[in-house]
Amino acid sequence: MKTILITDNTMNDKSILNSISSLTNQILDKTLNQLEEEDLFVFPNITDNSDDLSGDQMVLQSVNNSYRSSNVMGFLGFDDEELIIQSRFSLVQGDEQQRNDYFFQYLLEKVLDLPNVTDFDTSFSQSERIFNLYIFLFPSYLKKAMRKGLYKTYVWRSYNNSNVKGIIDVKKHVQVNTPFVGNVAFKQREFSFDNAMNQLVRHTIEFVKTKEFGKVILAKCKDQSDKIIESTPNYQYFDRNRVITNNKHNPIRHAYYHEYRLLQRLCLKILQHQKHNIGFGPNHINGILFDGAWLWEEYIDKLIGQNFYHPKNKSGHGAQKLFSNSNDYSKIGRIYPDFISKDEGNRIIADTKYKPIGNIGGKDYLQVLAYMFRFNAKKGFYIYPANNKESEPASESKMYLNEGTTFEQNVKHQEDIIITKLGLMIPKGKDLTYSEFSQEMKLNETQLVNSIINNQDFDY
Repeated sequence: MKTILITDNTMNDKSILNSISSLTNQILDKTLNQLEEEDLFVFPNITDNSDDLSGDQMVLQSVNNSYRSSNVMGFLGFDDEELIIQSRFSLVQGDEQQRNDYFFQYLLEKVLDLPNVTDFDTSFSQSERIFNLYIFLFPSYLKKAMRKGLYKTYVWRSYNNSNVKGIIDVKKHVQVNTPFVGNVAFKQREFSFDNAMNQLVRHTIEFVKTKEFGKVILAKCKDQSDKIIESTPNYQYFDRNRVITNNKHNPIRHAYYHEYRLLQRLCLKILQHQKHNIGFGPNHINGILFDGAWLWEEYIDKLIGQNFYHPKNKSGHGAQKLFSNSNDYSKIGRIYPDFISKDEGNRIIADTKYKPIGNIGGKDYLQVLAYMFRFNAKKGFYIYPANNKESEPASESKMYLNEGTTFEQNVKHQEDIIITKLGLMIPKGKDLTYSEFSQEMKLNETQLVNSIINNQDFDY
């Protein structure tokens, strides 16, 4: 197996990926929309609730003699070639191809509430890493789908009695009702919860139960699992292959059940793991990618969400408007600041950026200033992940808004309107263990929260 490691938001010389040229050709300059259609698993779903993940974003983009990676992290495979995209904060162990991506692991555990059984050590096969992630995501997808209620659809049921209500099944009638004693064999199409989709979910639940950490996983979706089990009384273990085939040939297409379509895809990947090794093989690209910007924003929400409103763009939750116009029903003027403090007397706007501090530019500043002006906020924050190279001295992290013009030579800064670039330091260290990494992260989190909420200076 040929394995190459790269990091997000970096430029990579083309020669680095020569040994996995077949895989590179499968993903190069392709958008996430295109790759998702080829059965690549993207989280969160592109059309779901990611504010930053765009279907037009590319995993690898060709730029002169280099390949540029984007915000996505995860694992890709094609035939016997593997590409692992780690966070740029992964820790080098020995050489460039031996890394522990504690930061990515930490984000997944915090945001997705994963059990502490994940291990992204590169000695594990990519297939096993992806398979574990599929299982860990199952509760999230199940709960999201069942917010629409149990999946209900038409199924054909066979009967043999004298109360004929459907289509007569002549073949079966001849077989079971000769000589004729008054019953008629017939089929009837009726709504049912015990259908192929719910059976697929039931088989997935039963499969997860067999895993060492299955009880921990299913405890996160106990109510939903119980409803599925209750609604599938005809479940039989030996029907698994038939149920899988039925769902593969009949994907859910109705827009209302979009969440069930995603759950269906996930269940199929879990149940087919042992037979197809997650689909790795000739002419088949597979894997799972996570949006780093989405993970970072949701992680910050876990830290400060108690004191901040958190509007969400794609889901339309918490939309704000720049202007008042009773006749305007369009989306013109709608804005979605990442975070708006709940303190009306001391309003704060916070914006998360999963990119190096040097890449935060003019448009970013204009955006947060517009939000501050709209909500009468005197303070704004850029919150980004930082290492020793990316962080700035505390004296340079605060920026005061200017007033006046150069034409009148009266430019001066305003003491009361401040934007602070606030980097959360990501621990670094060659011999750092994951436990030590987590402890340092918790200390840095406390400092960041104090800086934003309690107005304490951040100690770099």
